[in-house]
Amino acid sequence: MRQPPNKIDGILVVDKPMDWTSHDVVNCVKRRFNLNKVGHCGTLDPIATGLLVILMGKATKLQDHLMGQDKTYLATMRLGTETDSEDRTGNIIATATFDTITEQQIYDTAKTFLGIQEQVPPMVSAIKQNGQPLYKLARKGQTVERKPREITISSFEINIIELPDVIFTLKCSKGTYVRTICADFGRKLGCGAMMAELRRTGSGDFTLQNAVDIEQIKSWELPELQQNLLPIESIAL
Repeated sequence: MRQPPNKIDGILVVDKPMDWTSHDVVNCVKRRFNLNKVGHCGTLDPIATGLLVILMGKATKLQDHLMGQDKTYLATMRLGTETDSEDRTGNIIATATFDTITEQQIYDTAKTFLGIQEQVPPMVSAIKQNGQPLYKLARKGQTVERKPREITISSFEINIIELPDVIFTLKCSKGTYVRTICADFGRKLGCGAMMAELRRTGSGDFTLQNAVDIEQIKSWELPELQQNLLPIESIAL
């Protein structure tokens, strides 16, 4: 006979591994501890790793509030290559030389992204058009016009330049596509670019400092889960 779901309320900060979807993480937690209500605060693509905030029970009511908070990412942009998905998982659609690109050009271009702006979301995304996710249209080889969305880039710090790769830290508003930032950056430089790596390091007040990984979660029983949960009361509304 199936056991009734456990009633657990709280927040778990997870370090999502590569090749897992955000939904995979939710399902792992849900099934491991026989929980009923589990959600997350901001999708990470399978290519991305890092901070994923998991909400359980009554904490799921905080989803809209927490999803609206700024996110921080550590990303690697690869110059000279463009793909149809704007990251390394896509098909290469163009290549160009980057030999003449200087470090100063890269620093100067990063500054142009600061502030409020409009971003056209990529075709390979979960945004729906007439009820259908754009990525499904993209798989059929279709390209449709996408409505620009307002985003804010609070900081754009260039960390390392080892061409063709540029590693940077970005703090941005919700709904920002970092791979589109990379693609747009490459267009501004005139050589094209794609996102090679992405790691979310922060979301609002949450950081990776106290994050747990999937292997830890799989080794826990219910008491260990409860010991590692942040209480709902700890969230400032």
